[in-house]
Amino acid sequence: MSALIRIFLVRSLLAWGAISLIGVLAIIGFVAFKHVTYADQPNGAATFKDVRFVLNWCALGDKRFISVMHSHVTARSLGGDHLDAYAIKISHVSPSELPSTKRGGWHRGDQLPMVIDDAVGFAETARNSSDIPWFPPAADIRNQTYYVYLWSIKYYGTDPSAVDLILVRPADNMVYYIGLST
Repeated sequence: MSALIRIFLVRSLLAWGAISLIGVLAIIGFVAFKHVTYADQPNGAATFKDVRFVLNWCALGDKRFISVMHSHVTARSLGGDHLDAYAIKISHVSPSELPSTKRGGWHRGDQLPMVIDDAVGFAETARNSSDIPWFPPAADIRNQTYYVYLWSIKYYGTDPSAVDLILVRPADNMVYYIGLST
């Protein structure tokens, strides 16, 4: 009987060791993938491929793209914390192209619903503490020259903890994007 128990224990320990080794390798692979895939990008290094999603998310379309004027992309932490911001020059946009609906769409900066105003305030915290001095301040965004498109917002309690926000200033055909998570 003791020989059977010994064989069972040895095989069980070998199986547990193999499973543990696979788990450790999977965790190391995941961490390495995240750091290689989402590494910091030098300021101003963004290209059309990096920003086309911004124009398509808000239905402006990537055919209007002219250039990326500014960019700032940080690496994602394991918890997903990051700051991505872009200033994109487009060929044309007029306020009449920026429809607002009850459930979303574009909102003029001086007529923001409370949830979008929360997102603008949250974006301001990143502007004040990072490398994006070119991103418009909240006071400017909250006037009639800007239009705001909220792609997503996440709350932790009653405070925003993550936001994807797109801004358009038709006067100079500029589109701004900020993706922020803390």
